Amino acid sequence: MNYRYILFFILGLDALILIIQTGELSISYYEASLLYGDFSPLQSIIKLSIYIFGQNDFALRFPMIFFHVMSVLLLFKISEKYLKSQRNRAWLILVFILLPGVMSSALIVHSAGFILFGLLLYVYIYENYSHKYLYPLLIIYLLVNEGFIYLFLALSIFALYKKEKVFFIFNLVLFLISLMLYGIDTHGSPKGYFIDSIGIYAAIFTPIIFIYLFYVLYRRYLTKDFDILWFIATVAFVFSLLLSFRQRVNLEYFAPYLMLALPLMAQTFEHSYRVRLNQFKKRYRLIFIVSLSLLFINSSVIFFNQYLYLIIEKPKRHFSYKMHVAKELAAKLKEKNITCVKTDKKMSIRLKYYGVTKCNKYLLQKNQLNTDNNNNVTISYKNRVVYSARVTKLNKN
Repeated sequence: MNYRYILFFILGLDALILIIQTGELSISYYEASLLYGDFSPLQSIIKLSIYIFGQNDFALRFPMIFFHVMSVLLLFKISEKYLKSQRNRAWLILVFILLPGVMSSALIVHSAGFILFGLLLYVYIYENYSHKYLYPLLIIYLLVNEGFIYLFLALSIFALYKKEKVFFIFNLVLFLISLMLYGIDTHGSPKGYFIDSIGIYAAIFTPIIFIYLFYVLYRRYLTKDFDILWFIATVAFVFSLLLSFRQRVNLEYFAPYLMLALPLMAQTFEHSYRVRLNQFKKRYRLIFIVSLSLLFINSSVIFFNQYLYLIIEKPKRHFSYKMHVAKELAAKLKEKNITCVKTDKKMSIRLKYYGVTKCNKYLLQKNQLNTDNNNNVTISYKNRVVYSARVTKLNKN
C-alpha cells in the first residue's frame, strides 16, 4: 500500500476541516491587536491574505492553515530519517495533526504556527542540503520573530557539542543580538509557576504523549544519543522550565520546539515495540490506542465546541469564548443599520474587522444574559444565549 496517498488524504481532510472551522470563529482581541497594531512580518502576511481573499474569516486564518500544511509535509520528510516505514510515518502525522497545540496553531493567528514551520524548515534544510543555506536562513529568522531566540541558543550549544567553532560563534552572535532586540523577561521572585507550566505542556500535547516525550528526551540524555532534534527540543524545554521558577512563561513560544521531538518519540516507540515478543506488545498497542482515542476525543471537543455552551453554566468559561460573538454581533448590528458604535476597547477593535467602526452615535453596553429589553442584541449558539448587549442611540444627527 502506498501510504503517501493516505498522507495526502489525511492532510486534505485536515485542511478541509480547518477551513470549515474558520467560519465558526470570530477574530479575537489578540488577533485584532496584531492586525491593527504595530508592524510585524506576521501582520504583513495576514494583510496580504486579506488583500487577496477579501476581509473575511478565511483570509484571516488562511496563512496559519498554509503554515500548518507545510509543517505537516516537512515533518513527514524529516521523519524519513527516524522511521523507515511509511505506515509509521503516516501514524506520526496523524498524531501530530490531532495534537491540541497543533490544532490551535493551525487556526489561531499567532506566532506559534509560524515558529513551528520555521523550525521544521530549518531542520529539513540542515539534514538535506548544504549548510551554507543555514546562515542566511537564521539571519532571516532573527529579523522576523523574537520566538527564534531559543533556536539560536540551542544551536550554539549544539555547535559547541559538535566542535563547530564558526557555527557556534555565528549562533551566539545571533542570540546576543536577539537579546538586545527583543530581550527575555527574567524579573520577579519565585512564584510556583513550574507546576502550571507542566500542566500547560500536558494540555498542549495531552498528558500521555507529554510524559512519553519527556521520557524519550531523558532517556537519550542518559544514553548520549544526541542529534539536532534532541538539542533544539531539550534546550528550549529546559530553559522554559527554568524560567517558570521565577515567572509565568508564555509557552506558546516554547511548545513548537518540543514538537520537534515527535520523530524521536515515534522512533523510540517503534523500536521498543519491534524488539518485544508478541505477548509483550499488547501494552504498547494499548498505550497507542488510548493515546489516539484521547486525541480524537479532544479534536471532537474542539470541532464541536459550540455544543459545550449547552452544559457550561457561565458562557465566559468556554475555552473559545474569546473567539466567538464578535462576527455575529456585527451582523446583528448591521441588520439594525448600525455600522458604528461606542463600546469597550476589546470588542470595539474586534467589531472593526467586520465593518462596525467606532463612533459616538450609538452606545453598545453588555448586559446580564437574563436581561429583557427591546433594544437588546443577543447572540446564541445552539439555542443558548451567550451574549446580550443594549444598543442606545446617543446622537440623533
